[in-house]
Amino acid sequence: MKKSLLWIVMLLLSITIVATFSLYGCKPEEVAEEEEVAEEEAVAEEEAAPAVEEVTLSYALWDANQGELLRTMADEFEAANPGIKINIEITGWTDYWTALRAGATGGSLPDVFWMHSNEIYFYASSGMLLNLNDRIAASDKIDMANYPEGLVSIYNFEGNQLAVPKDYDTIGLWYNKTMFDAAGVSYPDETWTWDDLYDAAVALTKADGSQYGILTPLHNQEGYYNFVYQNGGTIITDDKVSGYDDPKTIEAMEFYVNFVKEGLSPQIFGDAERAEVLQNGLCAMGFFGSWNLSGFTANEYMAENFDVAVLPAANDGGRASIFNGLGHVIAYNTEHPDEAWKWVEYLGSEEGQVRQAELGIAISAFNGTADTWVNSNTTFNIKVFIDMVDYAQIRPYSNSTVAWEDKAYEVLRGAFTGEKTVQQACEEAAAVMNEILAEE
Repeated sequence: MKKSLLWIVMLLLSITIVATFSLYGCKPEEVAEEEEVAEEEAVAEEEAAPAVEEVTLSYALWDANQGELLRTMADEFEAANPGIKINIEITGWTDYWTALRAGATGGSLPDVFWMHSNEIYFYASSGMLLNLNDRIAASDKIDMANYPEGLVSIYNFEGNQLAVPKDYDTIGLWYNKTMFDAAGVSYPDETWTWDDLYDAAVALTKADGSQYGILTPLHNQEGYYNFVYQNGGTIITDDKVSGYDDPKTIEAMEFYVNFVKEGLSPQIFGDAERAEVLQNGLCAMGFFGSWNLSGFTANEYMAENFDVAVLPAANDGGRASIFNGLGHVIAYNTEHPDEAWKWVEYLGSEEGQVRQAELGIAISAFNGTADTWVNSNTTFNIKVFIDMVDYAQIRPYSNSTVAWEDKAYEVLRGAFTGEKTVQQACEEAAAVMNEILAEE
């Protein structure tokens, strides 16, 4: 009886299984085969789907120290934006502009590159830069109100915004604490005037030529421009006339050049040599911009021995520190305008600007990010660069800045070598500068 009952149950179960597979029109092995085929078809479809095209953007700049840190930002951007690669191209200052001019002429500009106030007119007036107006208007990340007005206007040409601000900078007084301590001289601070600067330079200079108290090279932005404006002089007037022959300008230049005449500063004319004479212990003081921070921090001698202070005031209390800033531009003929804009948009966004500040790359142009930059470095007292913004002076420029600055250097050199008086050199500089300005 039990066996009969078991047989009946098994028979009914078999009938149910067969009915089930019959209902769906397939056998068990057919189900497995269909599932396998479906999987193969899905894989085939995936393999057949067109791959996302990878775009490589060329990104040109002239500062190797910043370039290393910007690589970090580029890596993070690439991770968040699959399909876009950033190729950073670094060339020294002089070669950078030579290559860029050649690229502009030959139609092979980098997709994205740094722009400077000295050069913006040439590239803007030549139509070499992508107009960013519409892209900025459509962006939820870029608003020109978030950057210093003076910096925004530098890169606006005939109502067209051609660059998104990258950073800004001021000039500080870098000093060798070890040398100050050995000479028994107090460190510079906000109470210093030109007289204090001179007295310290005398005390820090060694008669055997092994150590100079200060470095006053033939350099404008990180040199005599600051003294000219502290003294109430000017380099170029509002109506585009040279200010080199202004009595206040000449007076400031005489003070500056006198350090070389008295042997308190070496004669330095090359750009690269300026930092070297601080880094090799030849000069106790020098004037350098905030953009040098990453390089100075990486230099073991600078990090161990130096700090930075605000610039001394003129004896009558006049203060100034030359203010400038860079912008990111896009080539007018880039083959990847959307991707290039995405990179520039990120670099100029609050997110990108905060990241730039965190890495200590430069003082980010985005309002409210200065403290982040200050907190990025504990080696030097870099807050002084922010403190000087209140009395900062926009770097003098016009449509032909490069031309008249180069000519001014040529004629001013004689004042540093002693071949002519400072007044003669300044009057000659004014004459050649006015000739160039008259042609604008």
